[in-house]
Amino acid sequence: MNKPLLATLFTLAIAGAGMAPAVAAPDTAPVAKAAVEKAAAPTIQAVNFAGTVSLSNCSGSVIRFPNSVSTDPALVLTNGHCLETGFPEAGEVIVDQASTRTFGLLNASATRVGTLRASKVAYATMTDTDVTIYQLTTTYASIQSTYGISPLTVQSTHPTAGTAITVVSGYWKRTYACNIDGFVYRLKEGDWTWKDSVRYTSACQTIGGTSGSPVLDNATGQVVAVNNTGNEDGQRCTENNPCEVDANGTVTVRQGINYAQEIYNIPACFTTGNKLNLSAGSCTLPKP
Repeated sequence: MNKPLLATLFTLAIAGAGMAPAVAAPDTAPVAKAAVEKAAAPTIQAVNFAGTVSLSNCSGSVIRFPNSVSTDPALVLTNGHCLETGFPEAGEVIVDQASTRTFGLLNASATRVGTLRASKVAYATMTDTDVTIYQLTTTYASIQSTYGISPLTVQSTHPTAGTAITVVSGYWKRTYACNIDGFVYRLKEGDWTWKDSVRYTSACQTIGGTSGSPVLDNATGQVVAVNNTGNEDGQRCTENNPCEVDANGTVTVRQGINYAQEIYNIPACFTTGNKLNLSAGSCTLPKP
């Protein structure tokens, strides 16, 4: 995971880095037609902040799946380690946990235009992947009607090496542009191990607070991964210093390189009405 936000703020202050960072959303967590229409999925000509959100300690985005419809309860995607109740333990899977967490909704120019609220944590884990999916108290149609903002669509196919991507942080109101460098058989950090992770090229120097940011395919505007960690100090497989482990068990440490977790397998685990169904035949997410 990225370093704690206080450490990040201290580093920026010492370095005198650029402009003052954007302030996180003031969350209170510790850390249509008669016929049902599909939720809006516009063709995105250029990556921007529309549909991203700020959390109290992380970034995130309002997402839809390819088969989501406008009347479905909206969903927010972030990291498992951004969960307000703390990091899930290795092997732990959380489903249908009550939550009233709030999210600052951003428009294309990164202006906060409203506050969204969760009704529950639909799914969260740091096992095999690092994701939390919140269900909101409102629908995609209501968000579109009130704020003029559509959800970001989750790509349902495996991402491709070489793809030009942008990590869009709602917390910092900053973007990081690079390419997908490749994929990691196993990414190990402390007690946690993630499968088939996305490795960025070195241009994406993400920092604390970018955790949970959507990783967008520049050509399609779809979400291909969720940003989650990077090796900060060159240490081997420790917290904030993930290491790569190949199929033969060989360990590689890449200091200064950052990573994301794939999400193409998530749509198969949600059915009509954006309802979680971990028993679906094609669902490969870890189960409780």
